[in-house]
Amino acid sequence: MKATHKSELGEMMHIQLMTDGGADIPKRLSDLLNVKVVPLYLYFQNQEYRAGVTIDLETFYQKMTESDELPRSSSPSPNDFYDAYKQVDPNTPIIMLSLSEGLSVTYENAVLGKNMVLEEEPERQIEVINSKTASCGLALLLHEAKSKIEENYSYQQLVEHLHERVEQTSSLFVLKTLENLIRGGRLDRVKGTIAKTLNIKPLMRGSDEGTIEVTEKVRGDKKSIRRFIEQIGEYTKDFEDKIIAMSHCNAESRASKVLSEIKNKYPFKDAYLAEMGPLIATYAGEGGLVISFFKDK
Repeated sequence: MKATHKSELGEMMHIQLMTDGGADIPKRLSDLLNVKVVPLYLYFQNQEYRAGVTIDLETFYQKMTESDELPRSSSPSPNDFYDAYKQVDPNTPIIMLSLSEGLSVTYENAVLGKNMVLEEEPERQIEVINSKTASCGLALLLHEAKSKIEENYSYQQLVEHLHERVEQTSSLFVLKTLENLIRGGRLDRVKGTIAKTLNIKPLMRGSDEGTIEVTEKVRGDKKSIRRFIEQIGEYTKDFEDKIIAMSHCNAESRASKVLSEIKNKYPFKDAYLAEMGPLIATYAGEGGLVISFFKDK
């Protein structure tokens, strides 16, 4: 009996968490997590980089400033995921939290990579979860996974719990500039110019399907931040047991100030702050902020 109990405990304790380059994980959290990240690809002109591997954030921002065009990005290939899964001990179950399927083919490729592994090793346990979020939303789910592993959730319990948590994840965005949306062709140039002239700041959120939708257009930076903070209270009233995660695009002091205002207004148990990686930063633009938290059930 003792041996069985020990092996069950071993299974609970040893679950390999994975994610991809769409996640922005705060250093304080990544230091605690043994999370494997499958990086995405970036292209400046015809030069290919693997984000976080062959190009760091400082170089990325420098290239963004120097270049007339935004970089293109592409998701890791099925083979990249296959290689990443194969590096994990076959006896260790894997949970792969993927960037929203509504934003990228990353999730599909993660599933294809899993199927390639299972053809060779059908007994392996690999669960690929469509997070329906991005950036610090993935960090929030990774934190949740870590805390439940510490509570000795079994692999199956954890998989079910994370699927439920995905449906409760709220991600809100506010932009300081529309420049990158215009340059990237995500916003019509004429509309963008009018919006810039009128100092319009879009507030956006992750939809239930995992896409990004504009919820409001607010004039002026101060008003947009005030509304950004107000919105939190429309999604949840129960803060004491929850954490909030924030990511910023090259604007740490702005982010710290806004996060401090959020904590003064809402008594979250803890807060994480991370810098955006290249994927989200490319479209958010300098000063862009994202927050993620679990809404009330």
